[in-house]
Amino acid sequence: MFVPNEFAWKNDETLGENLERQGINRREFLTYCGEMGVILGVGSAMGPAIMQSLSEQQRPSVIWLQLQECTGCVESVLRSESPTIGDLILNKVSLDYQHTLMAAAGHRAEEVLQQTMEEKRGEYLLVVTGSVPMNEGGVYTTMGGRTAHDVLVEAAEGAAGVIAVGACAHYGSVQAADPNPTGAVRTDEIVTDRPVVNLAGCPPIADTVTATLVHYLTFGSMPDLDGEGRPLFAYGARIHDQCPKRANYDAGQFVQEFDDEGARRGWCLYEVGCKGPATFSPCPIFQWNSGTDWPIGAGHPCIGCTEPYFWDSMTPFYERLPGVAGFGVERTADEIGLGLAVGAAAGVGAHAIATGVQRMREKKKGRELPVADQGGGESSPERGETNAEERE
Repeated sequence: MFVPNEFAWKNDETLGENLERQGINRREFLTYCGEMGVILGVGSAMGPAIMQSLSEQQRPSVIWLQLQECTGCVESVLRSESPTIGDLILNKVSLDYQHTLMAAAGHRAEEVLQQTMEEKRGEYLLVVTGSVPMNEGGVYTTMGGRTAHDVLVEAAEGAAGVIAVGACAHYGSVQAADPNPTGAVRTDEIVTDRPVVNLAGCPPIADTVTATLVHYLTFGSMPDLDGEGRPLFAYGARIHDQCPKRANYDAGQFVQEFDDEGARRGWCLYEVGCKGPATFSPCPIFQWNSGTDWPIGAGHPCIGCTEPYFWDSMTPFYERLPGVAGFGVERTADEIGLGLAVGAAAGVGAHAIATGVQRMREKKKGRELPVADQGGGESSPERGETNAEERE
């Protein structure tokens, strides 16, 4: 159960004032800022400047829009472990608008949204879940009589940063799958005048959401991103390269059907559709439900839900990906050895053929190549000695 911090931020309180109420003195804060300067690569001499900047920071305001989606991403964030959603909302950020979690509804909720956008313009973080329907004028998702497109455009215009949470906001997810009847598009197709951080997944792991927000609070900027706009700290490595079943993959030990002997032994799930070799996600590291488990750990193949357009590119979910490199994908160890033996035999054969051709050429010249006699010398050709020039 979450217990609010007795030193939770007050309205208009700065970080410096909050630390002072907690009994953290200036020297301790300066020491921390000096160490932070070293970590950031600017040196401890920047400690006073860092301290000055952080001291003036206020608790950031967050507006969270839910567009065309299933609310699964919100459910995922509710189960975050570090920090918990309670700690995040009450102690670290001011979640001013989130229509699923807030007590207000209807006109009162919309008034809060408008008030926050006006009073915190240029300061608030905008979190978006859900895709943006564009067909039929965007009528497939409306809020307060306005389309999701119009609400997003207005909210993004005054935002300090935009975080797209989940596969729907990342690229449209199931709504954008062929034939995409609503014309669903991703957040960064609408918000084009600034970087959009994509926290991919259907849904994303809760801790990637809260960790990104905490990174912003700590450093005043978004984390480094990959080519898909995903934070590198979370999406910088493939599941395949972090998977505890990688040794089984390399050894050619695969589950052929669910609940077979290989499945009981915990072998690799590649042959039954695991998309781990093509998926970048922190699932093996962060795991789900406070680190309890993750799909592959529970015996189910990865479906590649952090990758764009996975509903089209990764289906059928229970058929294996073609053309993934690695010995273990197609061959057993015996087959690999046989292949090497065939390759060696082909090399020997090629050498023998070349030698034979050379001998035929020599015969056409009317002579044999020198042959070693038992005494170690060279016997004379049958048709007489050749001179030095011929031997050369």
